[in-house]
This record gives sequence, structure tokens and C-alpha cells, in this order.
Amino acid sequence: MRRWDFVAAYLQGELEQGEVVYCHAPPGYATIGSDGRPRICRVEKPIYGMAQAGRRWQRSLFPWLLEFGFTQCKSDPCMFTMTKVINNVEQRLTL
Repeated sequence: MRRWDFVAAYLQGELEQGEVVYCHAPPGYATIGSDGRPRICRVEKPIYGMAQAGRRWQRSLFPWLLEFGFTQCKSDPCMFTMTKVINNVEQRLTL
């Protein structure tokens, strides 16, 4: 059995069209502007800690898995399988 770790997986998703997300400035950045108002940042891609980050990555990953030849499980839509026969041996990959 092998496992993979998708490095920075949540950064691979995209925000939905028209979705606007703001957050506080990260540590080390000025949190007060020259006009005395608090600064905020507009998020352009999902980041760790965002409630919707996992779902956005899922929306990018699932179509790719289906296109690559995986079959989505009917009882658990987050599970995918692919079966190949190599040298008369059936091999199954489950994600």
C-alpha cells in the first residue's frame, strides 16, 4: 500500500466566479493603513484555514480523476477506483 501527500493541495483550487473573500493581513504586514483604517487582504486563491478551501480543491480534482479513468464510488462520492489488467493480473487503485 502506498500513500500520497498532495503538497499545497488547497492552493490548487479556484474560487468560484464572483466569489469574493477577504481576510486580515498576515503577521509581519502593516495592519493599519496610512489613513488609520484597518487593512484587509483580498484572497485570490483558496488557502489553508478557509472554510471553503477543501471544497474548491475537490471541484478541481474530481473532474481530473474522472477524465484520467477513475470511477467514482456510488456509496461514497469521495472515493475513486481504477482497475487495470497488467500481465493478466488485475490491479486496483483506490483513492
